Amino acid sequence: MILLQVQQLTKHFGAELILSNIKLEVQTRDRIALVGRNGAGKSTLLKIIAGHLGYDSGDIMKPKDVSIGYLAQDTGLESDLSIWEEMLSVFNHLRDMEQKIRGLEQQMADPAVYEDPNQYEKVLKEYDVLQHKFKELGGYQYEADIRSILHGLNFQEFDYSTKIETLSGGQKTRLALGKLLLTQPDILILDEPTNHLDISTLSWLEQYLQNYSGAILIVSHDRYFLDKVVNQVYEVSRNRIKKYPGNYGKYLIQKAAQYEQEMKQFEKQQEEVAKLQDFIQRNIARASTTKRAQSRRKQLERMDMLSRPEGYEKSANIMFDIEKQSGNEVLKVNDLSIGYDGAPVAENLNFFINREDSIALVGPNGAGKSTLLKTIVDKLQALNGRTTLGTNVSIGYYDQEQANLTSNKTVLNELWDEYPLTPEKDIRTALGNFLFSGDDVLKPVSALSGGEKARLALSKLMMQKANFLILDEPTNHLDLDSKEVLENALIDYPGTILFVSHDRYFINRIASKVIELSKEGVTEYLGDYDYYVLKKQEQIELAAFETPVSSSNKKTENKPSDSADYAKDKEQKKAERQKRRRLEEIEEQVEVLEEQVSEKEALLCEPDIFQDHEKSLVLHEEVEALKLQIEELMEEWEELQL
Repeated sequence: MILLQVQQLTKHFGAELILSNIKLEVQTRDRIALVGRNGAGKSTLLKIIAGHLGYDSGDIMKPKDVSIGYLAQDTGLESDLSIWEEMLSVFNHLRDMEQKIRGLEQQMADPAVYEDPNQYEKVLKEYDVLQHKFKELGGYQYEADIRSILHGLNFQEFDYSTKIETLSGGQKTRLALGKLLLTQPDILILDEPTNHLDISTLSWLEQYLQNYSGAILIVSHDRYFLDKVVNQVYEVSRNRIKKYPGNYGKYLIQKAAQYEQEMKQFEKQQEEVAKLQDFIQRNIARASTTKRAQSRRKQLERMDMLSRPEGYEKSANIMFDIEKQSGNEVLKVNDLSIGYDGAPVAENLNFFINREDSIALVGPNGAGKSTLLKTIVDKLQALNGRTTLGTNVSIGYYDQEQANLTSNKTVLNELWDEYPLTPEKDIRTALGNFLFSGDDVLKPVSALSGGEKARLALSKLMMQKANFLILDEPTNHLDLDSKEVLENALIDYPGTILFVSHDRYFINRIASKVIELSKEGVTEYLGDYDYYVLKKQEQIELAAFETPVSSSNKKTENKPSDSADYAKDKEQKKAERQKRRRLEEIEEQVEVLEEQVSEKEALLCEPDIFQDHEKSLVLHEEVEALKLQIEELMEEWEELQL
């Protein structure tokens, strides 16, 4: 079923053309990604489709009963309610319906109604219709849905009575996403929903969206996420749009193959045109060949000339170099405790970094990853322990908030003031490598977009020529193309890298080691992100406990021992089997009970039953008892799922 169509849509901002002749179609169960450079018009198109922005010409066609849910980029939920109250407000219509059902039950128990057959029949019919509708709309599971969403978005440790106004910006953004998911719109429009999500929450969101019953239209710069979720890609480039079937990886392959094929066709035609023009030039003046030359000229005039295929848009040119080589030992962390105002976020941190290591620091939001980086670069005081830099180590630090950028300076002065002895031409060249050209370098920093600020911060980092890069979310705000350029630059970098990122594709390409941070310490994994996930899964499946902690309090990858591990593994597998069996038993019991409820509710509608007050009352009580059993079983099922 077609849920929405966009036809010949055009949009200007002032005199600047943003979108031209845009065509897009959304059908049931479509998972569509909008991709393109920062500033290409992706977010603008989402706002237009969601009805938050007007357009100049074209049509957007949508059936009246199709609902659209839209989450803008970095939208935080502002409310004076608690977490639970705000999520519960999504289901006010069901709660009102529930109150009506309770009211009808009281009426049926009222002797005045009970003793009047006509009145009782009328109330019973209304009760049956309303209860059936309540069940169809999810009335018996909406609280479970709320708990499931909050758990998936990493709010399981929160008191749900916590006021939303006391939460951080990232937490409010996650709650806004959760509330939108609970509304279950026919078309779910998400603009960068992966911002502020840690890796475990990203994985949950991927699975949720894969199973979502409606259609999804999404903008994201997370390639791993796009490959898992989408089945169509629309590329917005040079004001136009083009459709590619498949996920993001398939889109890249198709785009490259299409460009190669179009270029071959163009070059072949150009060769043919050159031959025709040469024949005409040599033979048009000779009487014996002039007719053939005229024939070739007509052939050339009739030819449908191909335009040169438009190649890839200009990319940033990033290259990180070092001024001098460091010693073999770059960083030592001993018994480190980190935090704020004396309150530790993580303790007993012990690890070391060698030259040319490329280390990804991972862990859930709030584990202290950014705090650790700030402590290493002396932006925060350690609570306990110490960090020691090796010989000739020079640090280049990238802050995810770009807090070191001075807003009242121009782009040119922001970089030039750091390196006043460098000629202006070289500064402009460096900025040009990061796509700042012409009048762009005279813009104030405060007027830059998030992506432009990120590129400016990277240009400053490149000029430092440090041999130890400490990067906090370097891919935030970068479009997919800029991410790839940054990856290639870091792969070729001859120094040492310690970085925090939630971009799993980026981690896979860059990391040679993964360090997982928790409140109790660190665990090291000698490999990329896929290896880290594999080892974590093995630990869960085999129930391998961690090796004894050494005097340095450092953990290593968990390995199963011979006897004790075997016993624990056996016990966990047994418990897991019992849990699975119990889940299956509950599901079967609920199915049987729901069938019994349906049968008894059907009986209540039969004339010989609802006219017999005693029989109908007995049946009604039996139905309520069955529903109570179902609720108790579903609560047990939810607890087992956690």
